Amino acid sequence: MTSKPTEEEAKQSALSYLRAWGESPVPPTILATLITSLHARPSQPLPLSFPPVLLASTFLNLYSYNTDSAGITAAWSGLYLLLARRRKPEHVMQKFGTRGIVRGTTMGVCGINVLAGGWVYATGKKADDGESAR
Repeated sequence: MTSKPTEEEAKQSALSYLRAWGESPVPPTILATLITSLHARPSQPLPLSFPPVLLASTFLNLYSYNTDSAGITAAWSGLYLLLARRRKPEHVMQKFGTRGIVRGTTMGVCGINVLAGGWVYATGKKADDGESAR
């Protein structure tokens, strides 16, 4: 017989999922891929400046700078989300076509990255925090 999880356990579980997403190197890589697929053809220089930074964030994450990587991912995902929200599709087919679905997915991943990366950056500890103050 299984008991229902309490509200605190459910909240802790949600925060652990958020932390796992924020510390993973996969979300910035996926976001960089989606942004490139949207803006590579026709080439748009401003949105194409985001994937190199997101891939650098993945590189930092792989070298165990999880807190810094989460902060960079959250900041640049938020900037892209602000940039992408300015564009409005003109027709219904633009919302539900292939590009519209990819755009919606990209904005969704950006939103989750902002939440998860912000949480990890706000609550994470850097390895050299105590040593640099001495």
